[in-house]
Amino acid sequence: MSRTMSKKHLLAGLAAAGVLGVGIAAPTVAFAEDATPSPSASSSADQGTDRQQQKADRQGEFAEALAKELGVPTEKVTAALEKLREQRKADRPERPSAEDRQAALKDRLAQAVEDGKLTQEQADAITKAAEAGVLPGPGGHGHRGGPEGTTGN
Repeated sequence: MSRTMSKKHLLAGLAAAGVLGVGIAAPTVAFAEDATPSPSASSSADQGTDRQQQKADRQGEFAEALAKELGVPTEKVTAALEKLREQRKADRPERPSAEDRQAALKDRLAQAVEDGKLTQEQADAITKAAEAGVLPGPGGHGHRGGPEGTTGN
């Protein structure tokens, strides 16, 4: 009897693992498909325009679905969403300029050199990497390159 119970537990565990695996894999695959740039896009400008258009399309579809669910005109929902977007934008603090971020990085690196945490050569290498776009942060664009996934060249 105990042998039968252990087989049942084994099968239940395998079934649970399979469900969990599918639960994890499906969103990951969906995300990967969304993050893949369109092969038809020939330049970074095209990709940026495509992304903006896709975002606008998704927002329009969302507004239409919401309007239908609420039983109100789509224009009214779109206007309300735009009003909320503008309010949230006004509530956000202004982002420092690239020059301000670059200056702040240089100040932090100078302090690290003064504190003996970095050598001047290391600080210079970090600054150069950030300016070249190798590092995320001031002057850099992060691991994917520029804002549209392009290199900063």
